[in-house]
Amino acid sequence: MTLSERHQKILELLQLNGTVSVNELSKLLDVSSVTIRKDLGMLEEKKLLYRSHGGAIQIDPYIANRHVLEKAKHFPEEKKRIGMKAVELLQANDAIMIASGTTVLAFAQCIPVEANLTVITSAMNVAMALLNCQQVEVIQLGGIVRHTSTSVIGDYAERMLGNFSCSKLFLGVDGIDLKYGLTTTNSMEASVNRVMIEAAQKTIVLSDSSKFGRRGFGKICNLDVVDQIITDSGVAPKVVEDLEDMGIKVTIV
Repeated sequence: MTLSERHQKILELLQLNGTVSVNELSKLLDVSSVTIRKDLGMLEEKKLLYRSHGGAIQIDPYIANRHVLEKAKHFPEEKKRIGMKAVELLQANDAIMIASGTTVLAFAQCIPVEANLTVITSAMNVAMALLNCQQVEVIQLGGIVRHTSTSVIGDYAERMLGNFSCSKLFLGVDGIDLKYGLTTTNSMEASVNRVMIEAAQKTIVLSDSSKFGRRGFGKICNLDVVDQIITDSGVAPKVVEDLEDMGIKVTIV
């Protein structure tokens, strides 16, 4: 196998699985681990992958904080489809929580105007999106306002959550990593999200496929607390398989 063929095979495996390891590639391609490390280094220089400990992933996993208006420009159709699928999980008279993020905002915008719900949210744009739903009682958490996400964070928001118990939490995240778990770019927001998880019977993550393999600064939780993930078809099949092996229901839209 030539150098070019070997590189093409590495990229194909990366596209299929979302990650590759030096040891696995060495055995599969019948070359030394030193050769594989050199291959990965060359491909990283071309910005075709990102080297990680013991292997490589498709993209740089670390993400910076971005304004909600900028985030909204990315994958709008996928987010809308995810939101529409999430609406199917709602039941009459449900009491739910909706966290912050553009994907959960898309979900809030898909909730029918005739829906009869109680919604607790940390996101002011989510609360505003539900104003036309006359039968939806909206409880807006208080606290410190994050301008970039239009959501509230801090001790006051967390103490308010201690008074509630809901059937479902619809959670938006900045990163989903199979080993590290769910993350967001702000540690205080991650803390509010953890308290939301404790107050919900089920945690449902709404995320477009670009968030897989990514990590934000603030860790929310490990994946073992997640009940369901709704995402789009861009997620790698091997990632879906691994999530389902963990007992997480994965819904592809």
